Amino acid sequence: MLNVTITDSAQDYLRELLSKQNIEGMGIRMFVANPGTPKAETCIAYAKPGESEESDIVLDLNGFKAYFEERSIPYLDEAKVDYSPDKMGGQLTIRAPNSKMPKINDDSPLEDKVNYLLYNEINPGLASHGGNVSLVEITDDLFAVLKFGGGCQGCSAVDMTLKQGVEKTLMEKLPEIAGVRDMTDHSDRSNAYI
Repeated sequence: MLNVTITDSAQDYLRELLSKQNIEGMGIRMFVANPGTPKAETCIAYAKPGESEESDIVLDLNGFKAYFEERSIPYLDEAKVDYSPDKMGGQLTIRAPNSKMPKINDDSPLEDKVNYLLYNEINPGLASHGGNVSLVEITDDLFAVLKFGGGCQGCSAVDMTLKQGVEKTLMEKLPEIAGVRDMTDHSDRSNAYI
């Protein structure tokens, strides 16, 4: 279910922008780039006719359509788009409190579940040593490929952290994970904790 608010002032502003494009049927597309990570960014882009995906959620707004990328829906939960006019013309703001970490449930993709555990359970412990770990990908054989950063990169204890900490936690909470792999270049020891 889509739970996004686009205020009337934002709709008026977006409709005016779209009309300047002089393309019949032009709409907007809303999505989250790098969803579920600290680098998450909520984006609004032009959506030309025919550019929508079959899986998109479509909203009919005041004079235009808004397309929402299906993959981004959990990250857009409770998002709000607003426009505040001022002397300089105004500002469009997008607030998406769940873009960096969605609410997960049993039906969430495995990638979301892994990111949730990394950012809420594992990284807070690593932060005490100035370190962090992020998910690069889930392989076809269900290995979580991770990358360590900060104080963990080049740390002499990283193998122990990986096997006894990160892998153990992920596999206990997500039994479908086959294991973890580290793709970090640990030869760079410039920020290493130990």
